[in-house]
Amino acid sequence: MLGRANPHVQIKTPEQIAKMRAAGQVVARALDTLRGAVRPGVSTFELDQVAEKVIRDAGAVPSFKGYHGFPGSICASVNEEVVHGIPSADRLLDEGDIISIDCGAILDGWHGDSAITVAVGEGRQEDLRMMETCEESMWQGIAQMYPDKRLGDIGHAIGTHIAKNGGYGNVREYGGHGIGTEMHMDPHVLNYGKRGKGMVLLEGMCLAIEPMTTLGRHAVVTLDDEWTVVTRDGKRAAHFEHSVAITADGPLVLTARESDRDKIAAMGFIQPTW
Repeated sequence: MLGRANPHVQIKTPEQIAKMRAAGQVVARALDTLRGAVRPGVSTFELDQVAEKVIRDAGAVPSFKGYHGFPGSICASVNEEVVHGIPSADRLLDEGDIISIDCGAILDGWHGDSAITVAVGEGRQEDLRMMETCEESMWQGIAQMYPDKRLGDIGHAIGTHIAKNGGYGNVREYGGHGIGTEMHMDPHVLNYGKRGKGMVLLEGMCLAIEPMTTLGRHAVVTLDDEWTVVTRDGKRAAHFEHSVAITADGPLVLTARESDRDKIAAMGFIQPTW
């Protein structure tokens, strides 16, 4: 079904949203498992293998593997790497690193997509503060996902939170996206914008909300592998993402993890099935 506000935007029925939640639960379990597997000395390839096992054991397929030739089941982006880091047996995590893990799964033809940033060991305070701001900006963006709000409301909420809570770099070259029977669909969701501007949000839209923040400037560059995106100034970056459905009663976080339960309650969102 296509959206009346934009013929290219996929609108889901409640039954289809339930299927997307099932795919999202696979991604949530994979990320929970990966969080527990992050430690000094582990390679990003080992983490990739962990994710693929969880996804395939659930009867799902990794969204990323083979996507435009991408070789991994996760994107594993360490320190100054913002997104799309390629898992490697040679990339070992060190105490004090941070790693952004982006994970997707397809179940019964429907996609789930979510990302977290995890500190390796104790973590540096400056990194942890940036990560907290990035994650909270995601939640502030999700809080705008009600019917008849505007796409610009999401970007404005994300960008304003980042600017007011540390003034971190807010990566502009990448953003969120529609999601459903494909991983990346219309519309593109900016992490900055003007309140009250842009596409009208409709019940049944599903969007991936994914801010990316940096300790320095927001400019990024893609490495010679044609995948890995790094900060131009070499400063560290964080990335968080949830796939979310717009319902008549507000946002439904499709990739919610058990650890998100209290946050979802505090924000007044619909509690997903667990």
